[in-house]
Amino acid sequence: MRRRGEGRGAWALLGFVVPVLLLALWTWLSTSGAVPSHRLPSPLGVWNAGIELAFGERPLLGGYIAISTQRVLIGFAVGSVIGLLLGALVGLSKWGGALLAPTIGGFRAVPSLAWVPLLILYLGINEDSKVTLIAIGALFPVYTTVAGALRHVDPHLVEVGRAYGLGRLSLLTRVQLPAVVPSIVSGLRLALAQSWLFLVAAELIASSTGLGFLLVDSQNNGRIDRLFLTIVLLAVLGKTTDALIGLLERVLLRRFG
Repeated sequence: MRRRGEGRGAWALLGFVVPVLLLALWTWLSTSGAVPSHRLPSPLGVWNAGIELAFGERPLLGGYIAISTQRVLIGFAVGSVIGLLLGALVGLSKWGGALLAPTIGGFRAVPSLAWVPLLILYLGINEDSKVTLIAIGALFPVYTTVAGALRHVDPHLVEVGRAYGLGRLSLLTRVQLPAVVPSIVSGLRLALAQSWLFLVAAELIASSTGLGFLLVDSQNNGRIDRLFLTIVLLAVLGKTTDALIGLLERVLLRRFG
């Protein structure tokens, strides 16, 4: 067990090799003059921009991170639940698949920015429209993976469950869903990544806070250092939340695997 833990730690450390190399390359390009500073700020300049935003006269960065994370998590939770329900309906019912799959497939092809005017029209420019757009982004990956996985559950498992007298709901919760746990987790990971992608589009909806707003505001004001800061923060937050899904995967696989 000790050797196994040490081996996992060594493999985990390998994940830092590429970021360190990229940071070194970034530092060299920005300090050697190979790329002008107005196009590529130095890592130190980006760090100082973060310190200024976090602890300056107007400490805004913490609030921006908090509100963006809140929007992503709420939208992700709502979209994932709806996607799970629709995926179960389409994956388990021939009638449900015939009725819903073509329509959902059409909506899935609509670009994220195409929803923005419609959401503003019906929901206004408050939090509801932003969270709804993120939920739309999270819905389709979960729906797609769950529906596809449930169609291919081993029929022998289903027959055994029926032989033990399980009804449809018990069969779903005790046999079919546990059998597709890896697919569900993969769908959740894709949905979470999609939620962060849709965040920027969501915060274009007349927003005055959040990382998406900071990204656009930095571009408009020529603050390339803050723009790079926002991109780095989105990457770190996205990876951190994905790691939480990884912990959930371990728990579920230990329980149902």
